[in-house]
Amino acid sequence: MQLEGSEMSNYAEATTLNEPPRGHARIVYLGAVSPHWEVYGDYGDQNLLEEFRARTLARLILLPRNDPQFRRNQERVNKDAERERISIEWELGYAVAAVAAVATEPVVVATEPVANPVE
Repeated sequence: MQLEGSEMSNYAEATTLNEPPRGHARIVYLGAVSPHWEVYGDYGDQNLLEEFRARTLARLILLPRNDPQFRRNQERVNKDAERERISIEWELGYAVAAVAAVATEPVVVATEPVANPVE
């Protein structure tokens, strides 16, 4: 059976990169105790952001960031935001490029054996 005219597709139409975002949301990890997540709308249509917040929290609210299901749902949230043209920012609570402090004092190494004072 052939389809004439328009064919059905399982994929959403890709948005062009030239379109500006309709809003911005920050998704913040609150910690190990439930609720784990909060979504803050920084700018844009409040109704759009509230609907996005509800869908996002439905996917994430009971999942800590180290749960295997989190990665799958994070990708779903990213696709939802892309479809709605909402720019998102994830704040997962990880330290940003932790740099080890280097000691500034020189290390003294003994090259001669130390005499035993008790003999």
